[in-house]
Amino acid sequence: MTLFIRKSNCLQQKKCKENILIISRNFKISFLLFFVLLLSIIGYSQKKWSLTDCINYAIENNIEIKQSEINTATNKINLQQSKLDLIPSLNASASHSYGWGRSIDMATYTYTNKTTQQNYFQISSNVTVFNGLQKYNTIKQNNFDYLASQFDSDMMRDNISVRLSYAYLQILYSQEILDVAVNQVDITNQQIERTQKLVNAGTLAKGSLLEIQSQGAQEEVNVIMARNNLNLAYLDLLQLLDLPASEKFDIVKPELNITEEPQLLKPQEVFSYAVMNRPQIMSAEYRVKSSDRGLAIAKGLRSPSVRLNGGWNTNYSDQITNQTGSAISFSDQFKDNQNKTLSLSLNIPIFNSYNASSSISRAKLNTKYAENNLELEKNTLRKTIEQAYNDATSAYKSYNATIKSVKSFQEAFKYTEQKFNVGMVNAVDYNLSKSRLVKAESELLQAKYDFVFKRKILDFYMGIPLEFLKK
Repeated sequence: MTLFIRKSNCLQQKKCKENILIISRNFKISFLLFFVLLLSIIGYSQKKWSLTDCINYAIENNIEIKQSEINTATNKINLQQSKLDLIPSLNASASHSYGWGRSIDMATYTYTNKTTQQNYFQISSNVTVFNGLQKYNTIKQNNFDYLASQFDSDMMRDNISVRLSYAYLQILYSQEILDVAVNQVDITNQQIERTQKLVNAGTLAKGSLLEIQSQGAQEEVNVIMARNNLNLAYLDLLQLLDLPASEKFDIVKPELNITEEPQLLKPQEVFSYAVMNRPQIMSAEYRVKSSDRGLAIAKGLRSPSVRLNGGWNTNYSDQITNQTGSAISFSDQFKDNQNKTLSLSLNIPIFNSYNASSSISRAKLNTKYAENNLELEKNTLRKTIEQAYNDATSAYKSYNATIKSVKSFQEAFKYTEQKFNVGMVNAVDYNLSKSRLVKAESELLQAKYDFVFKRKILDFYMGIPLEFLKK
């Protein structure tokens, strides 16, 4: 009996251990599956980029913007150096030399024909007291160049932002065009099924079925073309961001419904604000100021210049001896041979091969060029704003008119479809009605996105950031 109980206990313990092993193995398998699933979710989930995300990323990583920032940093160094040029210079030198054979001992100014040893020490300083205010004007010019380069960087950022906005909207437009094309294929496929039944029942001729199938094949091609255009739109945006085409990338789909008539500011109002705040105008204005200072610098070449110079030097030579014939010590010579100078020099330009006149003439032309460039930038800005306003106004009118057109074509197509289903119109009329509807829907989308982009441009020139509201 006892033996039976022991065997039974052993069997129960063995079975218990086996159950534990099975549970442990199942737990490990479940955990592994969960971990793989989690990695899969993480891998397939990708960030959706908003327009603000795209702009921020481009500003931080775009090479053209980085190049402009390097140029700004260089101009800042030039400005700092021109300020430091006002400080007196200070230089020191020391030398130690050995000589053999016949040579002049610079300490005694006599010829010697033996080994000599000499030391020379010198400190010099000079400062420009006056040079026709060239250094002062150089500081002002470099400051204007530095400020202009800052606005050049801002203009580069703005240009990238506008290009990104257009590429972003192009994706949204291409996506909606693709949706329209796919929807038309679905409608045609349903019609093919109905037509097949009508042909089988003898209600319609087989030619009608062939016409509808031909239309369906064409619409399949349209879907392929629309999908390809969408892929190209994504590629354009990726290239603007300097991201590889293989990058997994998707954008946020914002709400872009036009629900009410927009209150657009008049072009002159937008221009009045933009001409005072746009970086391309500010940069051009500083270029004009810089060129004015360049002209002042050139005129300063005709002015006399005054420089103050100071120096100290001493020397040692083992050939300098005292009355007993012994060489005077280094310390004594270092002290006794000191020479200190202070001089004021005046330089008056009289004739320098017309270099000053040529520099002044070039500076005047540079000033005229900068002034013309400023006017050109203002004119370009004004034309861009006027064009954006006219395009936005026209796009909105086209949008409203196309909405009515789409509704009419929708009703016409619905009516034609009903008549086709009962054999009252042929497939040619059916396809024609459907094509008109598709064309109207495409024109509606084009007008919509054209209006959205041009309105954003006008807002942008009024200092409103480029962004779209999320759904």
